[in-house]
Amino acid sequence: MKRARAQKGTPTEGVALDLAEARGVVAGLAPKLNEAEHRMLRATLDVLEMLVAEVRRRGATIARLRAMIGQRSSEKTAEVVGAGTRAESAASGGERSSAPSISAANDAQPAARTRSRPKRKGHGRIAASSYACEPTPIAHPSLRPGERCPDCAHGALYDTREPAPVVIIVGQPPLAAERFEAQCLRCGGCGSVFTAPLPERARGPKYTVSAAAMLAVSHYSTGIPFHRLEQVQRSFGVPVPAATQWEVVRDHVPEILPVYDVLASLAADAPLLHNDDTYVKILALMGKRRRALEAAGELELPERKGLFTTAIVAKCAVGPVVLFASGRAHAGENLADLLARRDAQLPAPTQMCDGLDRNLPDEHDVVLANCLAHARRHIVDEVGNHPEICRHILVELGKVFRNEDACRRGGMAGDERLALHQRESGPVMRELKAWIDELVEHKRVEPNSGLGGALAYMTKRWEQLTLFLRVPDAPLDNNVTERSLKVPIRARRASLFYATKNGAFVGDVYMALIYTALLHGCDPFRYLTALFTHHKDVAAAPELWLPWNYEETLARRPPNTTLAA
Repeated sequence: MKRARAQKGTPTEGVALDLAEARGVVAGLAPKLNEAEHRMLRATLDVLEMLVAEVRRRGATIARLRAMIGQRSSEKTAEVVGAGTRAESAASGGERSSAPSISAANDAQPAARTRSRPKRKGHGRIAASSYACEPTPIAHPSLRPGERCPDCAHGALYDTREPAPVVIIVGQPPLAAERFEAQCLRCGGCGSVFTAPLPERARGPKYTVSAAAMLAVSHYSTGIPFHRLEQVQRSFGVPVPAATQWEVVRDHVPEILPVYDVLASLAADAPLLHNDDTYVKILALMGKRRRALEAAGELELPERKGLFTTAIVAKCAVGPVVLFASGRAHAGENLADLLARRDAQLPAPTQMCDGLDRNLPDEHDVVLANCLAHARRHIVDEVGNHPEICRHILVELGKVFRNEDACRRGGMAGDERLALHQRESGPVMRELKAWIDELVEHKRVEPNSGLGGALAYMTKRWEQLTLFLRVPDAPLDNNVTERSLKVPIRARRASLFYATKNGAFVGDVYMALIYTALLHGCDPFRYLTALFTHHKDVAAAPELWLPWNYEETLARRPPNTTLAA
């Protein structure tokens, strides 16, 4: 076996281990060990050999290794601490369960896990009306409304107004091409050339607005890299170089910036803001390019090494608005820049984030809420070490999240939602806090242990974690931001990096418009196509071209102003 690579913070010499030699040592220890101890050592070597073989196997992944050693990907309580949790909680009817004895909490074993998940509804055929394509009416070849029925000869036929739909799916490349060949006539006497006029759809730029919209959605929403799309297009006989794709989406950004600015203004005045960030790679700010900027004195805060993509989700009166910002600023600084645009007459907004200090906007007042799901995740990580303590905490938090789900399904908001949480969730959280304080006071949990750190995380931020018990519409978790960050993460995994700061800005603008449109049930391809087509009107009144009202604006236009091909 090769010398193991040392971990960070450990001696760099590593440890050389020969598995065959190790098995010989274990065999020699057999007379000195009982059968159970000897079996455990042999099993340990078997597991080590299996992991080494798996790592050397081509195509090995961390996910596969985690599965082999029993690591869970699910954080659901029933999956983490046992199947009895859901049944126990349901049987209690939401009543508060008695906490386990503190002295015996660490001695109990978790219940066996089973998977008894009810089948999800909603599966079946997709309705024909779900397909966004213009229907082609087909008249009956021999019968007309008003004629006699050919079967009974005395009834009259009439139009049911409910035609029988049939949908067929055809294949085509993401970008298709049309080729026009205009006839040219030359005079034999004077040499003048007369070229046939092109149809209207061939008189615009080579890359139409629909092509630009398709490129933007393909790259910034689904994560298809420009170079990969270039290969696909070439195989279909419609070559579109990667550099050309970038130029097309870049050149259309000025046409949508007015809408982006309106979205930013709406987000700045929103009563509730979520934020978080993830890392990003921008080559212009890395490596030798970064060192050149630092040497020229053009790099502020040279001690800062990180690059971030921040997601800010604003809950406005018209619905959610999502903004992205990529660069050297972290989530708190980007949120501060947004709040600088806020109307000074408005009260301080509620901010939801995790417990990192860098998420907070300096010099701006907010009503801070911390993510209860993040605090819960720390407890999930310690289930294997302290099963009964973690089980009790997860069961109690599960009651709170079920109350939130009841509010969501019942359409409760504002004071009605607050009253339900104060009535149902308040006692649960108060008793849980008292129980955790008793654990710490009686020193039943080592403060420097993993569970001690998880409990300290909760108790230190208890006021922020329970803001939903005091402020109407204060959220419990930051999951909406976690979901929005999947958009830049998907692009990062596929395309790996941005080359320049301008490239990152272009990506932020497109991702913001596309994801906001998706959250409002809007087709981002048709939306971007409309913005590109009517860019002059967009510049004049961008507030009329937002994802939730642009279709009404289009409907008020004369019928001859349709979307370009």
